[in-house]
Amino acid sequence: MSKKTIWVLNQTAGKPTSGWGERHYYFAQKWIEKGYDVMIISGSYNHLFHTQPEIGKKPFTLERIDEKLSFCWVKTPPYFDGGVRKFWSNMVFMFRLFFLPFSKLSRPNYIIVSSMPIFPILNGYLLRRKFKAKKLITEIRDLWPLTPMYLLGYSKNHPLIKIVGWFEKFAYKQSDAIVSLLPNAATYINAISKDANKFHWIPNGIDEDLLDHESISNEMISQFPNNKFIIGYAGTMGMANALEYFVAASTLMQHEERIHFVLVGDGYLKEGLLVQTNNQKNISFLPKVKKNQVQALLSNFDVCFIGRNNTPLFDHGVSSNKYFDYMLACKPVLVSSNLIKDPVELSGCGITVAPESAQAIVDGIQRLSNLSTEELNKFGRLGKQYVKKYHNFEYLSNQYLKLF
Repeated sequence: MSKKTIWVLNQTAGKPTSGWGERHYYFAQKWIEKGYDVMIISGSYNHLFHTQPEIGKKPFTLERIDEKLSFCWVKTPPYFDGGVRKFWSNMVFMFRLFFLPFSKLSRPNYIIVSSMPIFPILNGYLLRRKFKAKKLITEIRDLWPLTPMYLLGYSKNHPLIKIVGWFEKFAYKQSDAIVSLLPNAATYINAISKDANKFHWIPNGIDEDLLDHESISNEMISQFPNNKFIIGYAGTMGMANALEYFVAASTLMQHEERIHFVLVGDGYLKEGLLVQTNNQKNISFLPKVKKNQVQALLSNFDVCFIGRNNTPLFDHGVSSNKYFDYMLACKPVLVSSNLIKDPVELSGCGITVAPESAQAIVDGIQRLSNLSTEELNKFGRLGKQYVKKYHNFEYLSNQYLKLF
Protein backbone atom coordinates (compact mmCIF):
# COMPACT_ATOMS: atom_id res chain seq x y z
CA MET A 1 0.00 0.00 0.00
CA SER A 2 1.39 3.39 -0.99
CA LYS A 3 2.16 5.85 1.75
CA LYS A 4 -0.67 8.30 2.55
CA THR A 5 0.07 11.55 4.35
CA ILE A 6 -2.31 14.10 5.85
CA TRP A 7 -1.23 17.65 6.53
CA VAL A 8 -3.30 19.69 9.00
CA LEU A 9 -2.79 23.46 8.90
CA ASN A 10 -4.21 24.76 12.17
CA GLN A 11 -2.51 27.59 14.04
CA THR A 12 -4.24 26.61 17.30
CA ALA A 13 -3.64 22.84 17.23
CA GLY A 14 -2.11 21.34 20.34
CA LYS A 15 -1.14 18.12 22.11
CA PRO A 16 -2.54 16.65 25.33
CA THR A 17 0.27 18.40 27.24
CA SER A 18 -0.80 21.71 25.69
CA GLY A 19 -4.05 21.59 27.60
CA TRP A 20 -6.14 22.81 24.67
CA GLY A 21 -6.72 22.22 20.95
CA GLU A 22 -6.19 18.44 20.84
CA ARG A 23 -8.88 17.70 18.21
CA HIS A 24 -6.46 16.91 15.39
CA TYR A 25 -3.99 15.14 17.66
CA TYR A 26 -6.67 12.62 18.61
CA PHE A 27 -7.92 12.35 15.04
CA ALA A 28 -4.34 11.66 14.01
CA GLN A 29 -4.11 8.73 16.41
CA LYS A 30 -7.09 7.12 14.69
CA TRP A 31 -5.93 7.96 11.17
CA ILE A 32 -2.55 6.41 11.90
CA GLU A 33 -4.29 3.17 12.85
CA LYS A 34 -5.81 3.20 9.35
CA GLY A 35 -2.42 3.52 7.63
CA TYR A 36 -1.91 7.28 7.33
CA ASP A 37 0.99 9.50 8.37
CA VAL A 38 0.06 12.88 9.84
CA MET A 39 1.85 16.24 10.00
CA ILE A 40 0.18 18.92 12.13
CA ILE A 41 1.42 22.44 11.38
CA SER A 42 0.60 24.79 14.24
CA GLY A 43 1.63 28.10 15.76
CA SER A 44 4.27 28.26 18.48
CA TYR A 45 2.11 30.41 20.77
CA ASN A 46 -1.54 30.03 21.82
CA HIS A 47 -2.97 32.04 24.73
CA LEU A 48 -5.28 29.11 25.53
CA PHE A 49 -2.43 26.60 25.92
CA HIS A 50 -1.64 25.53 29.47
CA THR A 51 1.90 24.68 28.31
CA GLN A 52 3.51 26.33 25.28
CA PRO A 53 5.62 24.15 22.94
CA GLU A 54 9.39 24.26 23.24
CA ILE A 55 10.80 25.98 20.17
CA GLY A 56 14.18 27.24 19.05
CA LYS A 57 15.19 30.53 17.51
CA LYS A 58 14.52 29.36 13.96
CA PRO A 59 11.15 29.97 12.22
CA PHE A 60 10.25 26.25 12.31
CA THR A 61 10.67 23.57 14.96
CA LEU A 62 9.95 19.94 14.03
CA GLU A 63 8.77 17.68 16.82
CA ARG A 64 8.29 13.99 16.16
CA ILE A 65 5.64 12.52 18.43
CA ASP A 66 6.11 9.00 17.09
CA GLU A 67 6.97 7.26 13.84
CA LYS A 68 3.76 8.39 12.13
CA LEU A 69 2.90 11.74 13.76
CA SER A 70 4.88 14.98 13.77
CA PHE A 71 4.27 18.61 14.63
CA CYS A 72 5.81 21.52 12.78
CA TRP A 73 5.70 24.51 15.11
CA VAL A 74 5.72 27.79 13.18
CA LYS A 75 7.23 30.59 15.24
CA THR A 76 4.60 33.25 15.87
CA PRO A 77 4.64 36.30 18.15
CA PRO A 78 2.88 36.07 21.53
CA TYR A 79 -0.32 38.04 22.07
CA PHE A 80 -3.05 38.41 24.65
CA ASP A 81 -6.69 37.37 24.23
CA GLY A 82 -7.43 39.16 20.98
CA GLY A 83 -7.14 42.39 19.04
CA VAL A 84 -4.40 43.66 16.76
CA ARG A 85 -1.62 41.47 18.20
CA LYS A 86 -3.59 38.29 17.60
CA PHE A 87 -4.40 39.41 14.04
CA TRP A 88 -0.68 40.06 13.50
CA SER A 89 0.14 36.59 14.83
CA ASN A 90 -2.33 35.13 12.31
CA MET A 91 -0.63 37.04 9.50
CA VAL A 92 2.85 35.89 10.56
CA PHE A 93 1.66 32.28 10.62
CA MET A 94 0.22 32.54 7.11
CA PHE A 95 3.28 34.23 5.59
CA ARG A 96 5.72 31.79 7.17
CA LEU A 97 3.79 28.85 5.75
CA PHE A 98 5.04 29.93 2.31
CA PHE A 99 8.56 29.06 3.48
CA LEU A 100 8.02 25.71 5.19
CA PRO A 101 11.11 23.44 5.25
CA PHE A 102 9.66 21.25 2.50
CA SER A 103 12.81 19.13 2.18
CA LYS A 104 12.26 17.89 5.74
CA LEU A 105 8.53 17.18 5.37
CA SER A 106 6.70 14.28 3.76
CA ARG A 107 4.67 15.05 0.64
CA PRO A 108 0.94 15.54 1.52
CA ASN A 109 -1.83 13.56 -0.17
CA TYR A 110 -4.57 15.32 1.78
CA ILE A 111 -4.51 18.85 3.17
CA ILE A 112 -6.87 20.08 5.90
CA VAL A 113 -7.00 23.81 6.68
CA SER A 114 -8.76 24.34 10.00
CA SER A 115 -10.15 27.80 10.75
CA MET A 116 -10.16 30.18 12.60
CA PRO A 117 -7.84 31.71 11.40
CA ILE A 118 -8.97 31.13 7.85
CA PHE A 119 -6.06 32.89 6.12
CA PRO A 120 -3.95 29.69 5.62
CA ILE A 121 -6.51 28.50 3.06
CA LEU A 122 -4.37 30.40 0.56
CA ASN A 123 -1.37 28.28 1.60
CA GLY A 124 -3.46 25.13 1.44
CA TYR A 125 -4.63 25.97 -2.08
CA LEU A 126 -1.07 26.55 -3.30
CA LEU A 127 0.25 23.45 -1.50
CA ARG A 128 -2.40 21.31 -3.15
CA ARG A 129 -1.19 22.54 -6.55
CA LYS A 130 2.51 22.23 -5.64
CA PHE A 131 2.21 18.63 -4.43
CA LYS A 132 -0.77 17.63 -6.60
CA ALA A 133 -2.58 16.56 -3.43
CA LYS A 134 -5.78 14.54 -3.84
CA LYS A 135 -8.00 16.67 -1.60
CA LEU A 136 -8.08 20.11 -0.01
CA ILE A 137 -10.50 20.23 2.93
CA THR A 138 -11.57 23.37 4.76
CA GLU A 139 -12.64 22.81 8.36
CA ILE A 140 -14.75 25.55 9.93
CA ARG A 141 -14.76 25.67 13.73
CA ASP A 142 -16.32 29.15 13.98
CA LEU A 143 -18.16 31.16 11.36
CA TRP A 144 -16.10 34.21 10.51
CA PRO A 145 -16.80 37.00 9.66
CA LEU A 146 -20.23 36.39 11.25
CA THR A 147 -18.75 36.08 14.76
CA PRO A 148 -17.33 39.64 15.07
CA MET A 149 -20.37 41.02 13.23
CA TYR A 150 -22.89 39.51 15.66
CA LEU A 151 -20.90 39.56 18.90
CA LEU A 152 -18.87 42.76 18.48
CA GLY A 153 -21.17 44.76 16.24
CA TYR A 154 -18.77 45.10 13.29
CA SER A 155 -20.31 46.51 10.12
CA LYS A 156 -20.30 44.31 7.02
CA ASN A 157 -18.31 47.14 5.39
CA HIS A 158 -15.55 47.11 8.03
CA PRO A 159 -12.15 46.40 6.38
CA LEU A 160 -11.50 43.37 8.62
CA ILE A 161 -14.90 41.90 7.71
CA LYS A 162 -14.20 42.46 4.01
CA ILE A 163 -10.79 40.76 4.27
CA VAL A 164 -12.02 37.74 6.22
CA GLY A 165 -15.06 37.50 3.95
CA TRP A 166 -12.84 37.24 0.88
CA PHE A 167 -10.84 34.38 2.41
CA GLU A 168 -14.08 32.68 3.46
CA LYS A 169 -15.49 32.75 -0.08
CA PHE A 170 -12.17 31.57 -1.49
CA ALA A 171 -12.07 28.66 0.96
CA TYR A 172 -15.60 27.46 0.26
CA LYS A 173 -15.22 27.66 -3.51
CA GLN A 174 -11.71 26.17 -3.84
CA SER A 175 -12.01 23.31 -1.34
CA ASP A 176 -12.96 19.81 -2.39
CA ALA A 177 -14.89 19.38 0.87
CA ILE A 178 -16.02 21.60 3.74
CA VAL A 179 -16.19 20.21 7.26
CA SER A 180 -18.25 22.20 9.74
CA LEU A 181 -18.25 21.63 13.49
CA LEU A 182 -21.60 23.42 13.57
CA PRO A 183 -24.62 21.21 12.77
CA ASN A 184 -26.87 23.91 11.36
CA ALA A 185 -24.34 25.79 9.18
CA ALA A 186 -25.17 24.07 5.88
CA THR A 187 -27.57 26.75 4.60
CA TYR A 188 -25.08 29.56 5.21
CA ILE A 189 -22.06 27.71 3.78
CA ASN A 190 -23.88 26.20 0.80
CA ALA A 191 -25.11 29.65 -0.25
CA ILE A 192 -21.47 30.66 -0.67
CA SER A 193 -19.95 27.42 -2.02
CA LYS A 194 -22.86 26.81 -4.43
CA ASP A 195 -22.30 23.08 -3.93
CA ALA A 196 -24.28 21.37 -1.17
CA ASN A 197 -22.35 18.13 -1.72
CA LYS A 198 -19.25 19.74 -0.21
CA PHE A 199 -20.78 20.19 3.24
CA HIS A 200 -20.11 17.64 6.01
CA TRP A 201 -20.84 17.94 9.74
CA ILE A 202 -18.09 16.47 11.91
CA PRO A 203 -18.36 17.96 15.42
CA ASN A 204 -15.88 18.08 18.24
CA GLY A 205 -15.35 14.97 20.29
CA ILE A 206 -13.96 13.45 23.42
CA ASP A 207 -12.81 9.94 24.19
CA GLU A 208 -12.59 8.68 27.74
CA ASP A 209 -10.04 6.04 26.72
CA LEU A 210 -7.64 8.76 25.51
CA LEU A 211 -7.78 10.89 28.65
CA ASP A 212 -5.14 10.78 31.35
CA HIS A 213 -6.95 11.53 34.59
CA GLU A 214 -5.10 13.65 37.13
CA SER A 215 -6.42 14.83 40.48
CA ILE A 216 -6.74 18.50 41.33
CA SER A 217 -4.79 19.83 44.28
CA ASN A 218 -6.03 19.54 47.84
CA GLU A 219 -5.81 23.32 48.01
CA MET A 220 -8.33 23.63 45.18
CA ILE A 221 -10.59 20.93 46.65
CA SER A 222 -10.68 22.85 49.92
CA GLN A 223 -12.19 25.84 48.13
CA PHE A 224 -15.40 23.92 47.38
CA PRO A 225 -17.83 24.53 50.27
CA ASN A 226 -19.34 21.53 52.05
CA ASN A 227 -23.05 20.77 52.07
CA LYS A 228 -23.83 23.16 49.22
CA PHE A 229 -25.53 22.62 45.86
CA ILE A 230 -22.76 23.70 43.47
CA ILE A 231 -23.54 25.11 40.04
CA GLY A 232 -20.25 25.40 38.18
CA TYR A 233 -18.70 26.72 35.00
CA ALA A 234 -15.30 25.61 33.66
CA GLY A 235 -13.72 27.28 30.66
CA THR A 236 -12.77 30.59 29.10
CA MET A 237 -14.35 33.69 30.56
CA GLY A 238 -14.99 35.52 27.31
CA MET A 239 -17.80 37.35 25.56
CA ALA A 240 -19.33 34.35 23.77
CA ASN A 241 -20.05 32.59 27.08
CA ALA A 242 -22.52 35.18 28.41
CA LEU A 243 -21.18 34.78 31.94
CA GLU A 244 -22.37 38.20 33.05
CA TYR A 245 -25.89 36.72 33.36
CA PHE A 246 -24.59 33.70 35.29
CA VAL A 247 -22.83 36.03 37.73
CA ALA A 248 -25.92 38.25 37.93
CA ALA A 249 -27.89 35.14 38.87
CA SER A 250 -25.47 34.56 41.74
CA THR A 251 -26.23 38.07 42.98
CA LEU A 252 -29.96 37.37 42.90
CA MET A 253 -29.38 34.16 44.89
CA GLN A 254 -26.79 35.42 47.38
CA HIS A 255 -29.21 34.97 50.30
CA GLU A 256 -30.02 31.35 49.41
CA GLU A 257 -27.47 29.62 51.59
CA ARG A 258 -27.75 26.19 49.96
CA ILE A 259 -26.60 27.33 46.49
CA HIS A 260 -22.99 28.12 45.61
CA PHE A 261 -21.57 29.30 42.27
CA VAL A 262 -18.09 28.31 41.03
CA LEU A 263 -16.26 29.62 37.95
CA VAL A 264 -13.01 27.93 36.92
CA GLY A 265 -10.72 29.32 34.24
CA ASP A 266 -9.19 32.47 32.84
CA GLY A 267 -10.15 35.11 30.29
CA TYR A 268 -10.32 38.82 29.70
CA LEU A 269 -13.71 39.16 31.48
CA LYS A 270 -12.59 37.47 34.69
CA GLU A 271 -11.29 40.59 36.40
CA GLY A 272 -14.54 42.47 35.81
CA LEU A 273 -16.62 39.56 37.11
CA LEU A 274 -14.47 39.40 40.23
CA VAL A 275 -15.04 43.10 40.90
CA GLN A 276 -18.76 42.71 40.27
CA THR A 277 -19.07 40.02 42.97
CA ASN A 278 -16.46 41.34 45.38
CA ASN A 279 -18.78 41.37 48.40
CA GLN A 280 -20.57 38.08 47.74
CA LYS A 281 -19.93 34.92 49.72
CA ASN A 282 -21.87 32.56 47.45
CA ILE A 283 -19.46 32.59 44.50
CA SER A 284 -15.87 31.37 44.03
CA PHE A 285 -13.39 31.95 41.21
CA LEU A 286 -10.71 29.30 40.72
CA PRO A 287 -7.73 29.24 38.34
CA LYS A 288 -7.61 27.27 35.11
CA VAL A 289 -6.76 23.58 35.42
CA LYS A 290 -4.97 21.28 32.99
CA LYS A 291 -7.04 19.34 30.47
CA ASN A 292 -6.40 16.03 32.20
CA GLN A 293 -7.66 17.51 35.49
CA VAL A 294 -11.03 18.65 34.13
CA GLN A 295 -12.89 15.45 34.98
CA ALA A 296 -11.58 15.51 38.55
CA LEU A 297 -12.65 19.14 38.82
CA LEU A 298 -16.16 18.50 37.50
CA SER A 299 -16.75 15.73 40.03
CA ASN A 300 -17.15 18.54 42.59
CA PHE A 301 -20.07 20.14 40.70
CA ASP A 302 -23.71 19.18 41.13
CA VAL A 303 -24.74 20.93 37.90
CA CYS A 304 -22.64 22.40 35.08
CA PHE A 305 -23.47 25.65 33.31
CA ILE A 306 -23.19 26.80 29.69
CA GLY A 307 -24.24 30.27 28.54
CA ARG A 308 -24.89 31.70 25.08
CA ASN A 309 -25.87 35.15 23.88
CA ASN A 310 -29.22 35.77 22.23
CA THR A 311 -27.86 36.17 18.70
CA PRO A 312 -28.60 34.62 15.30
CA LEU A 313 -24.95 33.54 15.19
CA PHE A 314 -25.72 30.50 17.33
CA ASP A 315 -28.65 29.48 15.13
CA HIS A 316 -25.99 27.71 13.06
CA GLY A 317 -25.22 25.49 16.04
CA VAL A 318 -22.32 25.08 18.44
CA SER A 319 -19.67 22.45 19.09
CA SER A 320 -17.96 23.47 22.28
CA ASN A 321 -15.75 20.91 24.00
CA LYS A 322 -17.26 22.17 27.24
CA TYR A 323 -20.44 20.19 26.48
CA PHE A 324 -18.51 16.97 26.11
CA ASP A 325 -16.39 17.49 29.22
CA TYR A 326 -19.56 18.06 31.24
CA MET A 327 -21.42 15.12 29.71
CA LEU A 328 -18.49 12.72 30.08
CA ALA A 329 -18.39 13.70 33.77
CA CYS A 330 -21.99 12.41 33.99
CA LYS A 331 -23.30 15.76 35.21
CA PRO A 332 -26.63 17.45 34.46
CA VAL A 333 -26.22 20.61 32.40
CA LEU A 334 -28.05 23.92 32.66
CA VAL A 335 -27.93 25.83 29.36
CA SER A 336 -28.87 29.48 28.99
CA SER A 337 -29.50 29.67 25.25
CA ASN A 338 -32.03 29.52 22.46
CA LEU A 339 -32.98 26.02 21.34
CA ILE A 340 -30.42 25.22 18.62
CA LYS A 341 -30.22 21.42 18.74
CA ASP A 342 -27.12 21.47 20.92
CA PRO A 343 -25.86 18.26 22.59
CA VAL A 344 -27.85 18.91 25.77
CA GLU A 345 -31.10 19.29 23.85
CA LEU A 346 -30.37 16.25 21.64
CA SER A 347 -29.38 13.98 24.53
CA GLY A 348 -31.85 15.20 27.15
CA CYS A 349 -29.06 15.55 29.72
CA GLY A 350 -30.22 18.83 31.21
CA ILE A 351 -32.53 21.79 30.81
CA THR A 352 -32.40 24.90 28.62
CA VAL A 353 -33.60 28.32 29.79
CA ALA A 354 -33.90 31.65 27.99
CA PRO A 355 -30.62 33.39 27.08
CA GLU A 356 -29.43 36.69 28.53
CA SER A 357 -31.69 36.38 31.58
CA ALA A 358 -30.32 36.11 35.11
CA GLN A 359 -33.80 35.32 36.40
CA ALA A 360 -34.21 32.45 33.93
CA ILE A 361 -30.91 31.02 35.19
CA VAL A 362 -32.12 31.37 38.79
CA ASP A 363 -35.34 29.55 37.88
CA GLY A 364 -33.33 26.76 36.22
CA ILE A 365 -31.05 26.35 39.23
CA GLN A 366 -34.00 26.21 41.61
CA ARG A 367 -35.70 23.60 39.45
CA LEU A 368 -32.59 21.40 39.33
CA SER A 369 -31.68 21.86 42.99
CA ASN A 370 -35.13 20.58 43.99
CA LEU A 371 -34.72 17.32 42.07
CA SER A 372 -33.77 14.09 43.78
CA THR A 373 -30.29 12.63 43.47
CA GLU A 374 -31.68 9.88 41.22
CA GLU A 375 -33.32 12.43 38.90
CA LEU A 376 -30.06 14.37 38.63
CA ASN A 377 -28.11 11.16 38.01
CA LYS A 378 -30.54 10.24 35.21
CA PHE A 379 -29.69 13.50 33.42
CA GLY A 380 -26.00 12.67 33.84
CA ARG A 381 -26.36 9.14 32.47
CA LEU A 382 -28.20 10.35 29.36
CA GLY A 383 -25.38 12.80 28.61
CA LYS A 384 -22.60 10.29 29.09
CA GLN A 385 -24.31 7.67 26.93
CA TYR A 386 -24.83 10.22 24.14
CA VAL A 387 -21.31 11.63 24.11
CA LYS A 388 -19.70 8.20 24.20
CA LYS A 389 -21.78 7.07 21.22
CA TYR A 390 -21.73 10.10 18.91
CA HIS A 391 -18.69 12.11 19.95
CA ASN A 392 -15.94 9.53 20.37
CA PHE A 393 -12.92 9.96 18.12
CA GLU A 394 -13.22 6.52 16.54
CA TYR A 395 -16.67 7.40 15.20
CA LEU A 396 -15.74 10.95 14.16
CA SER A 397 -12.41 10.03 12.54
CA ASN A 398 -14.22 7.49 10.38
CA GLN A 399 -16.48 10.30 9.13
CA TYR A 400 -13.35 12.11 8.00
CA LEU A 401 -11.93 9.00 6.33
CA LYS A 402 -14.98 8.92 4.07
CA LEU A 403 -13.81 12.26 2.65
CA PHE A 404 -10.35 10.86 1.88
